Amino acid sequence: MPLLIGREGSLAAVSAAADGERDLLLVTQRAADVAVPAARDIYRVAIRARLQQASRGISGATRILVDGLERVRLTRVVRTPLTPDAGANPRRPRRAAGGRRARAATMLEATWVPFPLPDALRASDATRARLRHALALFEDYAGLQRRIPPEVIGLLQGLDDLERLAFGIAGHLQVAIERRQALLEAATLADLADQLVQMLSSELELLKLERKIDEQVRGSLFQNQREFFLQEQLRVIHRELGQEDGDEFDDMERQLAERGLPEVVQTRAQRELRRVRRSAPTSPDAAVARGWLDVVLALPWTQRTDDVIDLEAARAALEADHYGLQEVKERVLDHIAVLGRVGSLPGPILCLVGPPGVGKTSLGRSIAHALGRQFVRMALGGVRDEAEIRGHRRTYIGAMPGRIIQAMRRAGAINPVILLDEVDKLGSDWRGDPASALLEVLDPEQNRAFNDHFLEVDYDLSQVLFITTANSLAGIPEALRDRMEILRIPGYLEPEKLAIATRFLVPKQLAAHGVDAAKVTLANDVLVSIVRGWTREAGVRDLERRIARVARKLARRDAAEAVTVDAAMLPTLLGPPTHDDSDIELRDQVGVASGLAYTSTGGELLEIEVTVLPGRGRLQLTGTLGDVIKESAAAALSFVRARADALGLPADFHRTRDIHVHLPAGATPKDGPSAGIALAVALTSALTGVPVRGDVAMTGEITLRGRVLPIGGVREKGVAAHRHRIAHVIVPQGNARDLAELPAEVKDGVTWHPVRTMDEVLELTLRRDA
Repeated sequence: MPLLIGREGSLAAVSAAADGERDLLLVTQRAADVAVPAARDIYRVAIRARLQQASRGISGATRILVDGLERVRLTRVVRTPLTPDAGANPRRPRRAAGGRRARAATMLEATWVPFPLPDALRASDATRARLRHALALFEDYAGLQRRIPPEVIGLLQGLDDLERLAFGIAGHLQVAIERRQALLEAATLADLADQLVQMLSSELELLKLERKIDEQVRGSLFQNQREFFLQEQLRVIHRELGQEDGDEFDDMERQLAERGLPEVVQTRAQRELRRVRRSAPTSPDAAVARGWLDVVLALPWTQRTDDVIDLEAARAALEADHYGLQEVKERVLDHIAVLGRVGSLPGPILCLVGPPGVGKTSLGRSIAHALGRQFVRMALGGVRDEAEIRGHRRTYIGAMPGRIIQAMRRAGAINPVILLDEVDKLGSDWRGDPASALLEVLDPEQNRAFNDHFLEVDYDLSQVLFITTANSLAGIPEALRDRMEILRIPGYLEPEKLAIATRFLVPKQLAAHGVDAAKVTLANDVLVSIVRGWTREAGVRDLERRIARVARKLARRDAAEAVTVDAAMLPTLLGPPTHDDSDIELRDQVGVASGLAYTSTGGELLEIEVTVLPGRGRLQLTGTLGDVIKESAAAALSFVRARADALGLPADFHRTRDIHVHLPAGATPKDGPSAGIALAVALTSALTGVPVRGDVAMTGEITLRGRVLPIGGVREKGVAAHRHRIAHVIVPQGNARDLAELPAEVKDGVTWHPVRTMDEVLELTLRRDA
């Protein structure tokens, strides 16, 4: 069994045992208050034990594990000197010169003789019967004494050694030390068995009497009366301690009067307070009404924060936190300017749409900072229960307000900035449609009287500035999209990424990893190499991870050593580049055209490969394509067949040739109509053998008559074309108005060609003079 020891003499004894034959004598002290016991202070019958393990705990005490061997009688006890620090470490006692232990303090040592039970090996039948009776009594004792583990009974029942059985029972009795010592000093096994039977019988009587009294007391008090009595006692105790200035309900009534509640809410709150006063404290209805009152008192009804009307200060706050994003910043500054003129303005409903990592979520926090308002973020990704928005009705156990009311409770003001993150990731199932519940929240004409199922009174949300974020509008229902002002955030251009990394990411990561920025110099080509070779994203999230990895590698170097990082060191710090410009070839090729796609991560350059083989006119489409893009491929092939004479193709070319269309990468799903003209160009090139210009990318929907229809995502596709250093981009004439929204670097760095028909597309893309 384990023991905890802390006195100097005991620690010295453990140290000596650990240094020798590991034998210890475990002796009971007559008086527990004697700090340094002498020979007269201990009993003479003890246990010889073997030290198995010793370890020092955090509190200073030493924990030892001992194995009892036999009962012994002490014949002579002496006090032996020991070293001053003996016992400090029971595993390694110090020794004086010459190999002998230096002695200064004292410990007890004793000579002993074995003291076995004389009749243990030849016990009589009467002794066996008494021990069996003692075991039966101990089973009843253990059932009433909760501190004895249930597995002890099983261990004792499995013992064949009568001596071990007797001492096993004695060791688990919860009696005084003197009575336990008397059991240890029993002269014979028969005497020990008699003492056990007598002791267990008396203890059982006491335990049964205690159980009987406890049951009588419990039965005499009803649960409600008992709780009411305890509540009254607690209230009196608080009043005596000065922790209660007045009646609880009076305080609640005073708070209701001070909160400035609307008249309807005030009337309802007073009615609920009267119900709580009349109800018993343990009544379920009282608990529900009390919870409702707590929510009403915690909500802001008239409290508001003062808006910051200083345009220059707001502009500086926005610029300090984010680079670029001019459209969103201008919209916030417009709102502040109008607030300065009219004083009060219903909060707009803004929807920031853009790829991951462009700063949509952090931009919401910056807007709140610029306006001087409270900020609350709500993550809506994966929410499927309508009650998450509207709350639970109070008839349900554990009902609580919806997340909108909880957000207002946390904000503490009626005009916070609430960010609804990932609104395009809302789900729906048999529990309801959260997107439909948001219709009332995000409608400026309705949210001034938002009704939460738990609150059951109208709450004004018209002063709240709601900002939602999404990666794509495709996942937002049309009705919800109509209620929001859409602000698109395109992917960052390479100069913008470099500026963000220089101003924000590099200082942030160096400080986070404990690297002194003054001792680190980044060569001019380092960030450019990381952006081009190790990241390919619309945002800067992966770029920040790469910079953090460089900072971790630098943290392993000598802190006092200045280091200069150049592009040649990046493969050592980051591993081999994960992206290569040669993955997408920009040279002229037959049957290969470059399209532009818009995904949830931003714009992408899409290669379209077409191969013509001898066959029977079969069209094969590969590359994980959706139904819409397959229909675009069929429409493009029909256009080529209809223009066979003008293109110099046999009228029946489709009967003798198989056409295979592939869009890498094969594992990435692709869909949408915007690849229509690129498919038609690739088909025309493959069938005629005329190469397609490698510096041209295109996007647009094709019709059977060769018209080019407008598509979406022109801004993101333009950023992708600029990122891949495309020289010419063909877009539908219907999208020419969207070119004005392009960043200046994209608009000036790429030549744009609005077209109406496929004839113009073929004229711009095919090199007929090759």
